[in-house]
Amino acid sequence: MSITTRTLFATTILVVSIGLYTFTHISHAEEAAAKAEDNTVAIVNGVSLTKNEFESYVVMRTKQQNQPGSLNENQRKALLEEYINRELIYQDAIANQLDKVPGIAEEIENQRRNILASYSVRRIISQPPSNEAMRKAYQDQYSSITREYNAKHILVASENEAMEIIAILDKGGDFGKLAAEKSLDTSGQEGGDLGWFALDQMVKPFGDATAALKKGEYTKTPVQTEFGWHVIKLENIREVNPPEFDQVREQLRNILQNQMISDYVARLREKGKIEVK
Repeated sequence: MSITTRTLFATTILVVSIGLYTFTHISHAEEAAAKAEDNTVAIVNGVSLTKNEFESYVVMRTKQQNQPGSLNENQRKALLEEYINRELIYQDAIANQLDKVPGIAEEIENQRRNILASYSVRRIISQPPSNEAMRKAYQDQYSSITREYNAKHILVASENEAMEIIAILDKGGDFGKLAAEKSLDTSGQEGGDLGWFALDQMVKPFGDATAALKKGEYTKTPVQTEFGWHVIKLENIREVNPPEFDQVREQLRNILQNQMISDYVARLREKGKIEVK
């Protein structure tokens, strides 16, 4: 092959290669542009609003308006117009530099942090707790038979007043009538009846005093809590079987997910450098 022939051959290969590259590059660019065009729901002052962003907006708005399920065409058009209006207002706010105004800038940053923190937590709990973990949580939380108490109380503001009520009860006074007359608690309208409760549902001094009573007894000394002074009468005690596993499955899932979040935050605090000033 002569030098001229080889040169012509090389030039031909180069031209073909450049042509193929250019054609491929243009094809990819056109394809990307087509995809971008296909993903655009509107262009507002040169800014493309994408389908994904619009769908996210639709989800947010339908939750706010309590409109679950699919929307009809008119509803989607109305939301699109609303979405475009929001973009126009947003662009005008940016043009007027409202995002730089003290107070607004901090609020924007707080919202940004809230959103990112929320998604970080969602990522942590995205993997559902295993059945084994839920079974263990069930054993820890619900497996044993629990005891519930039915009691009445009279709540007053001072220890002396509570002592006076106890003295009346010692003389045969009617607990329900005294509760209706003297109790500061709304249960006084029901004769002081608190219904059935577990001890851990009450503040500790109240729970401890209730547990020390026998059926039909009332406290001989006033019981002080953050709410005031109580005179407590125990009406009855019953034992309650634990719920079935399937009945509390959702509660167990919530317990475990909350624990996952607590552990996650604890790890971050352990690794982080925190200075409170």
